[in-house]
Amino acid sequence: MFADFEALEIDTGKARIFARRAGSGPGLLLLHGFPQTHLMWRDVAPSLARDFTVVCADLRGYGQSSCPPSAADHAPYAKRAMAADLVVLMEMLGFERFMVAGHDRGGRVAYRLALDHPDRVEKLAVLDIIPTADAWDRADARLALGYWPWSLLAQPEPLPETMLAAAADSVVDNALSGWGSAPEVFSPGIRQAYVDALRDPVHIHAICEEYRAAASLDREHDQADREAGRRIACPVLALWSEHGALAEWYVQEGGPSALWRNWADDVSSGALPGGHFFPEESPIETAATLDAFFSGR
Repeated sequence: MFADFEALEIDTGKARIFARRAGSGPGLLLLHGFPQTHLMWRDVAPSLARDFTVVCADLRGYGQSSCPPSAADHAPYAKRAMAADLVVLMEMLGFERFMVAGHDRGGRVAYRLALDHPDRVEKLAVLDIIPTADAWDRADARLALGYWPWSLLAQPEPLPETMLAAAADSVVDNALSGWGSAPEVFSPGIRQAYVDALRDPVHIHAICEEYRAAASLDREHDQADREAGRRIACPVLALWSEHGALAEWYVQEGGPSALWRNWADDVSSGALPGGHFFPEESPIETAATLDAFFSGR
């Protein structure tokens, strides 16, 4: 995995961000979700590195990145703060402007990055998400039962921290097998890496703070943007899993593509084979689709 990628640790002033970099050409930042780390891009990034300088980063609080102290309002783990890390990361790697793709939690950081720093982001790809405020506005029993981290990990400490620490194996197994993806997609080594990333108490607390921020500040930031008429200025590619929740839950609204068009004028979209973790299930299709979008071919 990542045999030709350089390992980096960049101090952004607010956090230390671990990343891997390879390739040449325009900058392309890849962001992971929960319960993953940058390892989720292991079969996608090498292909993209033929055309781009690919940077796979661990979000603050995840993987090998640091866990800055939080605050009562969870602001250090709002997507706004996490996005600011990545602006500094890419600038320090030589990219004033770059492209970004994010899956799951990383997708939420990615679109916040595009909203807060429109001068930095040339193109944006969001994988298997709708905007956070839209998800909460439409939350129902399906979300509460199907994607339990949204509500469970947002509970006040120490309940979710204690549960994660006691059952990291079960948490990872439930996510990897219960969100529409085939469990055999994840090798024992990858599964163990995700489990290990959830065993450190400091990282566990940071991840819970990120979910608490999503239930509070992130919603407020989205709502403020909607009320102010702020929109994503760059082209957007919205992808979702062919066999996942987004393909079914938002039919009445016109599907996820219609929801993203409420936030951006230039939106292309489509479904890819697999469940929620389709970048790991269908890496060839994911890489080809991302490459076509970011290269303009």
